[in-house]
Amino acid sequence: MKDVLFELISNRRIAKNTYEWVLGGDTSDITAPGQFVNIKLGGFYLRRPISVCDAEDGKLTIIFKAVGEGTEKMAAAKSGEHFLTLSGLGNGYNLDPSGQYPLLIGGGAGVPPMYLLAKKLIAEGKEPTVILGFGSKDEVFYEEEFKALGARVLVTTVDGSYGIKGFVTDAMSAVEYTYFYTCGPEPMLKAIYNATATSGQFSFEERMGCGFGACMGCSCKTKYGNKRICRDGPVLVKEEIIW
Repeated sequence: MKDVLFELISNRRIAKNTYEWVLGGDTSDITAPGQFVNIKLGGFYLRRPISVCDAEDGKLTIIFKAVGEGTEKMAAAKSGEHFLTLSGLGNGYNLDPSGQYPLLIGGGAGVPPMYLLAKKLIAEGKEPTVILGFGSKDEVFYEEEFKALGARVLVTTVDGSYGIKGFVTDAMSAVEYTYFYTCGPEPMLKAIYNATATSGQFSFEERMGCGFGACMGCSCKTKYGNKRICRDGPVLVKEEIIW
């Protein structure tokens, strides 16, 4: 973990209220898919924790939804602006137990970390299926980017305006998999927990104060004691989760 000054290379809207940033800077502390960065914004006391979508060759890609004052300011940022960013936070996903046919499930803001995970798994010769869950067609993003990696992609929308109508769990029954990885809102994670037969890894979203475990603001109970989502997580294995 270290503070890095990143330069914004591009900022583009990719779906309803959803933006993709590509930044240039030192990405060496990002060592596993599922990690996150904590971005300092002028005029705000707390930084904004954002999942890593991709990190390669000195370029960092993040995706966020503009839902409040901080992220709305990010949505209006221009190329050439600089942002002090705590990089390489969190534990990330462990690829070792994936097996040959891992299932990756992302819902809304939980889609971005699935991208780097899929890229890493495919580089190891694995054959992932990716389920992307959204509310409606105008919220869908990165379907083609996942396909370009070589992943099998299924898209669900709650209102049925695109892809499979329903929730991500409605697409899971048709998929055979050896292990699973997921990230998204807690109701989705709980539904996946109850719907899966294998072990897997869950990335949790939580309100974070510091982002590196000092403030204890994002602590949660597990079967093995209290853990801090920002430092001991955000990835927890299925067997340790208490709902």
